[in-house]
Amino acid sequence: MLHFTWPALIGIFLVTNALAQSPTAIPSVGGALVPTKSILPSPSPSATPTREELVNSLSQADLQAAITLLKSNFTSPDAITDTELNRATVEGLMIRLPRGVMLLPNKESAPGEAPGAFYGEVLGGHIGYLRLGSLNSANLQAMDKSLANFAAKKVDALIVDLRSSQGTNDFAVAAEFAKRFCPKGKPLFTLRKPAARQDRVFGSDRDPAFRGLVMVLADGDTSGAAEALASALRFYDKALVIGQPTAGRAVEYSDLPLPGGKILRVAVAEAGSPEGRSLFADGIKPDLPVEMPTIDKRQIFQLSAEKGMGPFIYETERPHMNEAALLAGTNPEVEAWGALQPRRGRGPEKPPAHDPVLQRGLDVDTSLEVYQKR
Repeated sequence: MLHFTWPALIGIFLVTNALAQSPTAIPSVGGALVPTKSILPSPSPSATPTREELVNSLSQADLQAAITLLKSNFTSPDAITDTELNRATVEGLMIRLPRGVMLLPNKESAPGEAPGAFYGEVLGGHIGYLRLGSLNSANLQAMDKSLANFAAKKVDALIVDLRSSQGTNDFAVAAEFAKRFCPKGKPLFTLRKPAARQDRVFGSDRDPAFRGLVMVLADGDTSGAAEALASALRFYDKALVIGQPTAGRAVEYSDLPLPGGKILRVAVAEAGSPEGRSLFADGIKPDLPVEMPTIDKRQIFQLSAEKGMGPFIYETERPHMNEAALLAGTNPEVEAWGALQPRRGRGPEKPPAHDPVLQRGLDVDTSLEVYQKR
């Protein structure tokens, strides 16, 4: 097998690229090099631009001209009145800024997320698992109790689960959660409001309650202030983010009443990470992407209150044939297989739910533990 260094690979690429862009020289009968057309396929024509790309390419003059031409030439003039143009503008902004502009029927109908409950557990004897739920004062107190319990049990690694921390926009409370893990005297995140003269900086004024390996679980349900918390843990604790991209809603909203009674919800401030990167719209991309159906996740979270998380991350050992079963004339392997087969009038037994995201976090911790002991 041939081995190339990075400089050699780059050199090969450059030479190949140059040959592809120049006429190919082949030897003639007399030995001279004769230019000929390249045998490489010609580049395919560019794809047809999308409607959004075409609209984005219009200048201010083009936009004004398009409106004027539509008003004077469209077959149904009533369809392009000033009212319809204004409606199209608002609708277009909601489409183009889906996380920043929303129209609600009224204040009472504003969608609100049910508060997510806190849950804590020790896994594998030394790994603390914290599912923070909603970032509120009650869950903060519950987390403090769990951290004190973890310290007594010599917990040296922590998995912070933010997959049920949605609809939380209290950045001051989120900062209190971050203070339990991030160094004292450091900025945690920033709330930038264009209308204000200066940014609002949230910092830590206390020593962290936990020092050790931290991993963060996140997905599309991780939104608002929870995204700012995740960014602080990633920056200061070098926490790996495992799961799926967050919602991209790390903003502060204002509900602005309209004359007709409807509500215009507008993002008026956006959160920035400790290194100054905006968290709005793009959110946080995971370091280790792991997919999991949302319905399975929520079912597991509901059942874990009485069963714990163990049944959903540790595989149950498959029954094996043994001496007792042989004497009894039974076969546990066949019985276990039969239990999963379709019954008359109903489908096969559904295998137990599994949390691959949390499982990946435990696998990473185990791998690091083995590596550190070498």
